[in-house]
Amino acid sequence: MFLSPYFTKQDQSVFISAQQASDFAKKIAGDFNPIHDVGAKRFCVPGDLLFALVLTQYGLSQNMQFKFAGMVGDNVELHVDKNVANKFSISDTKGKEYLHIERQGEVCQCDIQTAAFIKSYVAFSGLNFTHVLVPMMKQYKVMINPDRPLVIYESMSFHLDHFDFSTISLHLIKQDLAIDGKRGDVTLTFELQSEGKVIGSGIKTLVLSGLRAFDDEQAQQMCDRYESRKLA
Repeated sequence: MFLSPYFTKQDQSVFISAQQASDFAKKIAGDFNPIHDVGAKRFCVPGDLLFALVLTQYGLSQNMQFKFAGMVGDNVELHVDKNVANKFSISDTKGKEYLHIERQGEVCQCDIQTAAFIKSYVAFSGLNFTHVLVPMMKQYKVMINPDRPLVIYESMSFHLDHFDFSTISLHLIKQDLAIDGKRGDVTLTFELQSEGKVIGSGIKTLVLSGLRAFDDEQAQQMCDRYESRKLA
């Protein structure tokens, strides 16, 4: 499975080093958020890597819901039970929970389809910041702290009509931002398509914190820093 370089498994434990997490963020997800850098003060494993890990270990179900409960640090020992019900959590050996999962419907264990789904989803996520979130902030005349740009991945859910695909792509069809003081709740609705046909749908939610008035110059500087990190 293509995900194997990005985690280490020992029996029913999984470890993700800062280097593995950073490599996944940059090489697979196209995510250049500084919190995924090795040595970052507030380092955390990308939520998309945890999502991908679940699909790799437990298969791709027709209906799945993911809700994040905490940030995973460097080399935290995560417990991955072989046998789980349709509602389970990913937690560490101390019982701290990081991700809640619910699933329904048929399960696909095909590596090709699972890998196609993972790669398409994380590529979609990698475009969210500069292509979706910044234009949305400009539209609503608010922005996150440009000096400490932090976007929290809150939840994701999807439905697949069937598993009859070898390639799949995500297409954003709707975006909303609900503002409550300095907090912004983003909802992204997307379609899942294969060979030009819609075969499913999904919703991703994010949290923007520390909102302030939108400033064109500061927003552009924030985007420029992000893009320069990508080029570097």
